[in-house]
Amino acid sequence: MALIRSIATVGGFTMASRVLGFVRDVLIARVLGTGEMADAFFVAQRLPNLFRSLFAEGAFNAAFVPLFNRELAEGGAGAAKRFAEQAMAVLLSVLLGFTIIAQITMPWLMYVIAPGFTGRPAEFGMAVQFTQVTFPYLLFMSLTALQGGVLNSLNRFAHAAAAPIMLNVTMILALVVVAPATGLTGLALSWAMAIAGIIQFLWMVIACHRAGMALSLPWPRLTPGVKRLLKLMLPGIMGSSVMQVNLLIGTMIATHQPAAVSYLYYADRIYQLPLAVIGSAVGVVLLPELARALRTKGEAAASAIQNRSIEYALLLTLPATVALVAIPDPIVNVLYLRGAFDATAAVATSWALICYTLGLPAYVLAKALTPSFFAREDTATPFRFAMISLGCNILLSITLFQFINYAGIALATALASWLNVAMLSWRLSRRGHLHMDAQLARNLPKALLCSLVMGAALRAGAWALAPAFASHLLAKVAALTLLVGGGIGIFFGLALLTGTVGAGELKRMLKRA
Repeated sequence: MALIRSIATVGGFTMASRVLGFVRDVLIARVLGTGEMADAFFVAQRLPNLFRSLFAEGAFNAAFVPLFNRELAEGGAGAAKRFAEQAMAVLLSVLLGFTIIAQITMPWLMYVIAPGFTGRPAEFGMAVQFTQVTFPYLLFMSLTALQGGVLNSLNRFAHAAAAPIMLNVTMILALVVVAPATGLTGLALSWAMAIAGIIQFLWMVIACHRAGMALSLPWPRLTPGVKRLLKLMLPGIMGSSVMQVNLLIGTMIATHQPAAVSYLYYADRIYQLPLAVIGSAVGVVLLPELARALRTKGEAAASAIQNRSIEYALLLTLPATVALVAIPDPIVNVLYLRGAFDATAAVATSWALICYTLGLPAYVLAKALTPSFFAREDTATPFRFAMISLGCNILLSITLFQFINYAGIALATALASWLNVAMLSWRLSRRGHLHMDAQLARNLPKALLCSLVMGAALRAGAWALAPAFASHLLAKVAALTLLVGGGIGIFFGLALLTGTVGAGELKRMLKRA
């Protein structure tokens, strides 16, 4: 099935990127730990990542892909190319001005982003400097995302999915080569992030050229197509990126507790693996698939694609969720517990991981549901629901932070995400765009049962392997590998026995993965 093959392509490259990302984060944890420089750098990379999600991978891409597909279907490759060029010219002019203003006002902007740093001058100064260096990453990544939208619409998913690998490689080189030579680890990482944005942009330029879609840069004009794009994009800025906004709010609150930003960052990086590999892959592939199905095959075909996307997403997300909740300590222990990252930081990060992970199915479901609105050129509805969810997250974060500190921020993000998914599902059902077919209704309870049994086995396995996790690094890695491999084997073995997934389908999924 083309949908599974495309998801596997995106997920495979994303998995490679995430593995390299873990190598990067292990090195960061070893060198920076959870000190002032670590908190300052994590705040610095949060801001450009937020706006990248808002302007590029989120609202812009969600509005751009359906319109580009329409131009491709109605006017051919030439019309679609002209539309992409006009959109790129306007995006570049807007973000260039935005970047310049942000650079000038950064010291004042930092009072808003990291209010807790104001009482710690050294940390505040590093955060300003690092953010000024990393901020141009937003500009280049937005242009990269536009070109990725073009290629995804042409069913060329590999280049865009592979681009993030370059960020991780660049930052690993900065940690291994530049930081030891200069002693300026935070600054080296910040420059690596900015340089990686340029490299990714050039990579996509080459990919578009090879696909026959080399984009030139005309003078920016508000053509009817661009106006339509902006009309769809503006309400979708929040609708498609509520998770990133929630993370920013969590960071702002966490700056009031020393090291809390670091705890949340390291936990976020772990649960982002299944979210990126499964959720992002589904979201990237599903939007152009739904847009084409609605224009060529009708609602029945779109509904079938929607159901299979939800099924495949949760078939992988549910066991990942149960596993991260069942054995957070061994995972954090193996990945981070060394160098500047001590036992106190490991325990704190484990609690944050549990709280974040409780919302993992919701994060993935949101990725699978919002394209259904975007493919029908409705970005306003997700925007309204996102604003409600955002308000809920702010209220819960502030309240829970008073009682359980940083863990309350992670828990608030999870609860707000479930509220968002509930509203999205309700509205799609009311409109007749979301029908749970017999296969989905039959397999989801089975997948949950298989996941829970696997979780119990993982807990027992972690208890039995406790001496190995208290030993040297090689023994820890071997024990965690045994746990993860055993968990995967148990889940898919039970899935085959219960008929949750067929043998042929499982073979195809593993082959494509």
